[in-house]
Amino acid sequence: MDRIRDSFARQGLMATLGARLVEVAPGRVRIEAEVTPATAQQHGFGHAGLTFALADSAAGYAALTTMEEGQEVVTSEFRISLLAPARGLLVAEGRVIRPGRRLIAIAADVHGDDGAHVATALGTMVPVRAG
Repeated sequence: MDRIRDSFARQGLMATLGARLVEVAPGRVRIEAEVTPATAQQHGFGHAGLTFALADSAAGYAALTTMEEGQEVVTSEFRISLLAPARGLLVAEGRVIRPGRRLIAIAADVHGDDGAHVATALGTMVPVRAG
């Protein structure tokens, strides 16, 4: 799982958001980030863009855990439902629903440290050659 950690370390957006990769397992990844003034919207809650980015990255890296060395994934389609205001520490857990050679079905949930289920997402990742 070192390649997942190495790839995450190269993600400029995740670094900008202050996100941390906290768990990597086959078909499952957890990423967390604090809601800060820089990532909040005008009401002080985490911006939907923060929630989306965390969910997308967690799901994408979960998909990557199922791929062979030398392959990467890109998001083909991703839909998210925002369920509650994002507060405090956000934890995004991405998981593979169905791996495949051409398409990988994924899901992600984002929870706040207040126990709120902030968002749920479904999508599709497409394997591509690294390079």
